[in-house]
Amino acid sequence: MAKIYVTYPEGKFKALTMSYDDGRKADKRLVEIFNRNGIKGTFHINSGFFGNTEYDRMEEAECVELYKGHEVSAHTLTHPTIARCPKEMLVHEVMEDRKNLERIFGYTIRGMSYPNGSYSPEIMKLLPQLGIEYSRVVETTHGGFGLPHNWLEWKATCHHKDNLMKHGETFVSLHKKQYLYLMYVWGHSYEFDNDNNWNIIEEFCELAGGRDDIWYATNMEIVDYMKAYERLRFSAGMEFVENPNATSVWLSVDGDIREIPGGVTVRF
Repeated sequence: MAKIYVTYPEGKFKALTMSYDDGRKADKRLVEIFNRNGIKGTFHINSGFFGNTEYDRMEEAECVELYKGHEVSAHTLTHPTIARCPKEMLVHEVMEDRKNLERIFGYTIRGMSYPNGSYSPEIMKLLPQLGIEYSRVVETTHGGFGLPHNWLEWKATCHHKDNLMKHGETFVSLHKKQYLYLMYVWGHSYEFDNDNNWNIIEEFCELAGGRDDIWYATNMEIVDYMKAYERLRFSAGMEFVENPNATSVWLSVDGDIREIPGGVTVRF
């Protein structure tokens, strides 16, 4: 029987994703750094604050062009501490944020990060009914590179203030292909202005960007890919696999990388 492992696209075993909250004007500089290094980010936005100069928020129109090639995700309409709110308010905050962002950016919003890091088991149960498939928390793994056990309680590897370069150097040196590694960095772009340390994200992106062995993906792309893998249908004897998805999934079969195209059955 063949030894079969899932890989990331094209047989890669390392992935990098970035996650930044609030949609503040400093995102312009951050996106430029990401784009220069071929890195993808997910930007969690409070749509109720577009154009609000008091909160240093951008206008809708400039965001459409800015975030092309990246993911825009929900962060609630007005950034309340949702674990303290009635569920009716939570529904309003999430659904109105989704509606606004979908109108502006033209695709379905299916992800989120919890405003103020506030969430509860009850909220996690409710979110899928509101169309939310993942949500990031503020707690981190402090250097862990694994995939989450629960997409609605997704812990990043680190905040960018937490030994970013040390974790980055460890990540790029990983080489054991029997594992799938994910480095997930989160923060707020305005923190680089406040702390006068844009150099740290620039140095990290230069280190981690442009590498052939890393898959650069948004939060949602990672969720979609792993769910596509879970939908594969393997024969009991592991002689073949059916891919009911529209997109490809890659497998390592006795060390050989095999693409399993969407809608196709592949024999091993």
